Amino acid sequence: MQNKLIIALFFISGFAFSQDKEVAKDTTVVFKKRVLESTEVDFMLSYYNQDGAHSAVSGGIGSEKLTDVASNIIVAMPMNDDDVLTIDAGLSAYTSASSSNINPYDSKNPTPWQSSSGASESDALISLVANYSHSSDNRNFIWTADVAFSNEYDYTSVGFGGGITKLFNDKNSEISVKANAYLDQWRPIYPGELRNSNYFIFNPSYTPSFTAWNSTARNSYSASISFSQVLTKKMQFSIFFDLVQQEGKLSTPYQRIYFADKPDYYYGNLAFVPNYENSANQGVYRLADAIEKLPSRRFKLPIGLRWNYYINVRFILRTYYRYYTDNWDITAHTASVELPIKITDKFTVFPMYRYYTQTQSKYFAPFEKHLSTEQYYTSDYDLSTFNANQYGFGVTYTDLFTTTKIWKFGLKNIDFRFNHYNRSDGLSSNIGTLGFKFVMQ
Repeated sequence: MQNKLIIALFFISGFAFSQDKEVAKDTTVVFKKRVLESTEVDFMLSYYNQDGAHSAVSGGIGSEKLTDVASNIIVAMPMNDDDVLTIDAGLSAYTSASSSNINPYDSKNPTPWQSSSGASESDALISLVANYSHSSDNRNFIWTADVAFSNEYDYTSVGFGGGITKLFNDKNSEISVKANAYLDQWRPIYPGELRNSNYFIFNPSYTPSFTAWNSTARNSYSASISFSQVLTKKMQFSIFFDLVQQEGKLSTPYQRIYFADKPDYYYGNLAFVPNYENSANQGVYRLADAIEKLPSRRFKLPIGLRWNYYINVRFILRTYYRYYTDNWDITAHTASVELPIKITDKFTVFPMYRYYTQTQSKYFAPFEKHLSTEQYYTSDYDLSTFNANQYGFGVTYTDLFTTTKIWKFGLKNIDFRFNHYNRSDGLSSNIGTLGFKFVMQ
């Protein structure tokens, strides 16, 4: 009996010890760093202006002058240790000499070289994007989902998408897969002479090739795969490619076409007609023969590569290359280089350069070079052959300790960038951006 009691006590104590270990195991607290420690707010402002002499609204001639002022506020909020909700709201307002000529006939001397008044002279674009991301406990797997909305006076876009990211090899390797869809609707605005029958009265034989759209949808679908790898302590590269399919109304309803084999019809002072396309002050406007017409499908394939190299504590080299092709016969190459230079612990400057070249679409021809027998036609120089150079610089101020504060937010960094862009067809532009990042404390 005594031996049985000892054995029983042994099993009971062993069971109790086992239970204690299980309880201790279950109540062990494992420290996990939050994906985002506190709410971050980015506020960005940008100013853009451009000028050129190949307005698509005027059939490939005329002013491309445009000014745009935009602002964005991006708020990233930690929902818990693993999840982050990001809201990006934007507002952009522009004035444009080119788009004002959608309806130039409110001027006594309409020409494609100067702007007129009217609703199309200026516009505002609003956009809103919401993104939700979740990270696994070991931070090696991330999934994201997003929705988007944007609207301007003649266009509305709704988008949604998501993606997954997998990190492995001690987080030295990363692969991502993303997919998005954008379901857009035009509210088509046609050139003034095609909307107003009064111009037919002045020119009874004026019979443009025009039929109002019976569909206004434009849908875009994209899938992206990227892979990045840390090669050494100083070197990293990434490669990506996208598959993009667009369907629906891919042309722009207010971009005019002038055919080489059609009679010329004008509105204005006909005494100036013989030198129409060469004069900068004529008081006439040629009536459109048609509007831009493009296929209802377009497939795009961009493939890109990034390579970054840490030179030393002062210099980092960042490079980028992209090859692009589509089924409209455009091929393009983009190459850029950026060299951040750390001046002090808080200030970094970075010169940058970008080169771009492309071949023209098979549907493009300049002003009055298309024939009315063609199935598709555009005089938009964005689809022409050209090369472009972009020069710029940036300055970043970083305050890791966020000593400057506004209410409950500390200023983390300030970023300024300026770029000048020149295109071989005469288009030139400037863009300046200013960004502030704040962290809630």
